[in-house]
Amino acid sequence: MSAVIDASRAPSAHRISPPSAQRIASDEHALQVAHELAGEFAPGAAGRDRGRRLPFEEIERFSRSGLWAISVPRAYGGIGASWNTVAEVFKIISAADPSIGQIPQNHFGNLNVIANAGSEEQKRFFFDQALQGARFGNAGPERNSKNVLDVRTRATLDLHSGDGSYFLTGTRFYSTGALYAHWIPSRALDDNDQPLFVYNRHDAPGLRVIDDWSSFGQRTTASGSVVFERVRVPAAQVLHVKDFLKQPNNIGPVSQLIQAAIDAGIARAAVDDAIGFVSTRSRPYADSGLERASDDPYIIRDIGNLKLRLHAADALLERAAGVLDALPGKITFEQMAEASVAVAEAKVLSTELSLLASEKLFELAGSAATLAVHNLDRHWRNARVHTLHDPVRWKYYAVGNYALNGTPPPRHSWS
Repeated sequence: MSAVIDASRAPSAHRISPPSAQRIASDEHALQVAHELAGEFAPGAAGRDRGRRLPFEEIERFSRSGLWAISVPRAYGGIGASWNTVAEVFKIISAADPSIGQIPQNHFGNLNVIANAGSEEQKRFFFDQALQGARFGNAGPERNSKNVLDVRTRATLDLHSGDGSYFLTGTRFYSTGALYAHWIPSRALDDNDQPLFVYNRHDAPGLRVIDDWSSFGQRTTASGSVVFERVRVPAAQVLHVKDFLKQPNNIGPVSQLIQAAIDAGIARAAVDDAIGFVSTRSRPYADSGLERASDDPYIIRDIGNLKLRLHAADALLERAAGVLDALPGKITFEQMAEASVAVAEAKVLSTELSLLASEKLFELAGSAATLAVHNLDRHWRNARVHTLHDPVRWKYYAVGNYALNGTPPPRHSWS
């Protein structure tokens, strides 16, 4: 399956409709709407994964609900939802369908970048776009660069126009959300090798979104390629972030909090499906002498262990969000480090539990759980793919190095 969006083949109206969204009134309202949407998305999750049916209709429903704008500050018309609420929304939706849950992760990350580094005019414009229902996708890291921090996409100043606009050239990958987006942000370097965040309209001439995502997990995120061929970017859509990136900020911890919330949602779905299958379908082991698999003391012990770890992961996620919510408007490097470490701790547990629960499910539920009709392997495939965003071994290192040597974690979006 492949879909290409470029200037000569504009996206059809049923795929990227004009922005339109209701307004969320409060954090409590946000959680209520998230639960309602999760109830709608969950029944079709296995089928979408099996057939790799891209969830255009579901994403329209999701963004039109108003949930994609809950982090917009009150000063700009939003509710300024707590990071705890944002994380909970991601967890709720990801438990229903983690591909749908992952698609807006970069949307929220970009709104946070704008809140921290945008000019007053840019904040007013882009926050209003989000409140209207516009979706921000992502042109992810280069696929063939040295590492995720190695930026090779170039933004060349248009010297002839004299209006501060740029021409953007490069190829990006891991572009979660771009195929569904109204705006496609990207990192780039200017003529002096200084970092920029540039925001491109999805239908800008020279911009192509290519659905070449072929991963075995998170199959419907469409996290493929974005190609920029001298895409003209007006000055108003460019954030100069050289000085900002040298200052303490919450960009990395917020990004990682959302990642951890998605993994926690995957874990919850796997635990719930394990309990559901054992309770209703599994047969007891022949040597047990029991009538029901759910009375097997070894299964009971393992389910207890999964539930305990799930509650622990939820608690650490809530604690990490609380650390972010308690940060002042202007933070210190020490506070930035504390937030990164708190989120790293949550990321360790959510990563390990999502993998454990999605594998343990089959051991406890038995052979019948492996039948294709159930598609329960999607939990492990989704967990295995999504948790590769940022290696958990480096989270252990960050926590230990800070505790032992007082060394803060690196300052970037993967920390």
